[in-house]
Amino acid sequence: MLYTTAAPATDRTPSPLRHEVQSRIDSLARVHRVPGAQLAVHTGTHTLSVHTGTADALTGTLFTADTAVPLGSVTKLGTAAAVLLLADDGDLDLDEPAAELLPEFRLLPEVTVRHLLSHTAGLPTGPDSDSAAGTTTTRYLSAVCTAQSALFPPGTGFSYSNAGYVAVGRIMSEVTGMTWQEALRALLLEPLGVVPAFLGDALPARPVATGHALNTATGLVRPAHQNLAPVEAPAGALLASAEDLVALGRAVIGRSTVLPASAAARMRRREPAADPGALADSWGLGLALFQQDGRVWCGHDGNAQGTSCHLRAEPDSGVVVAFTGNAGGATALWRDLAADLTRLTGIRVPASPAVGRRGPAVPLPECAGTYRNGGTEYAVKLDGAGTPTLSVDGDYPIPLVCYPDLSCDLVDPATGRHEPGGRFHRDPATGTIDRLQISGRAARRTGTV
Repeated sequence: MLYTTAAPATDRTPSPLRHEVQSRIDSLARVHRVPGAQLAVHTGTHTLSVHTGTADALTGTLFTADTAVPLGSVTKLGTAAAVLLLADDGDLDLDEPAAELLPEFRLLPEVTVRHLLSHTAGLPTGPDSDSAAGTTTTRYLSAVCTAQSALFPPGTGFSYSNAGYVAVGRIMSEVTGMTWQEALRALLLEPLGVVPAFLGDALPARPVATGHALNTATGLVRPAHQNLAPVEAPAGALLASAEDLVALGRAVIGRSTVLPASAAARMRRREPAADPGALADSWGLGLALFQQDGRVWCGHDGNAQGTSCHLRAEPDSGVVVAFTGNAGGATALWRDLAADLTRLTGIRVPASPAVGRRGPAVPLPECAGTYRNGGTEYAVKLDGAGTPTLSVDGDYPIPLVCYPDLSCDLVDPATGRHEPGGRFHRDPATGTIDRLQISGRAARRTGTV
């Protein structure tokens, strides 16, 4: 296979296809009440790039191709790629215990760097951003790296964890002697030609977008405050454009000299026990993996306060699709736009994991109980008809539909729409349900209700 090393040409010249794609993103942004969005599609030879709307609904600042958007968890993909570069240079070993690099892991000696990158370390997700705002990395990690907080033995399950990437960022600092931002800039962003931008930058070096939320009382879309704690930066503080994400996507499929093809292939390799449930079909090192028409796409999804960003890349064809939007409704916009790409370009991009036939819905009364991930409690109760419902930290209960393979859907109470939620897990020794996984996060059973 030939690997392209030069940056792909970006097509912004008028053409029938570009006009159709532009018209569609304009229309969908209005439908979903999204102030601004970007789409970049790399075909393997060139990049089609379009954008629409405003970066800030209050100021009316226009969205441009260069506008950087808070990526949320897509940041983790960049953090993981930087760690793979360090591993490729021999600066660290993916299978060495994290405790050899970070003393906070002394109580969890079996956790490795690989476990942290693939969300298989058994760590809870970590405290919410407001709670973490005033803490240090040492205190943050010490609070979650305990045997009492562990969700499962390392390498035996999957639980999406911001805390794991807080640890990864700290490892980058220990190995390089730089802050996470400095290391990411030097190792990955600048070699990719990406102008760095991070949450909290006092004077950004490029135009940036604001996230937005819909006020249901007034019907107005207004800017949202980004409350990511500084300690959480390696998990979600990067800002980038859709064109920047194309450059990153090309790197992780081995189409760039920035990330060696062997390191990119290690990232894309499915990790054992990494079953992410509703998030993706499987998981690698910092990469979500999606099945589509017999091919495996890789990428990541991310949501910050009022933004929704998505990246998909397919190594055989070299196709990369990147989307950014600056409102909560941009997730639905992305799904509609991904479906339209098939008609407009012939590219079938997986917006969500494949959901196969799971058989008829079944009652599952034994799932009732309380489950815990760190400070978050999930309560599964049976209503009067015996239907299980899920409540998170005492919030309004949402109906669950369970299937024979122990997977479950969340049911929107307003519309009745089913969304893949996750699954229950049985203890292999006793056969009893001992764990719940919702939206990729595992929770250990702690009691009955």
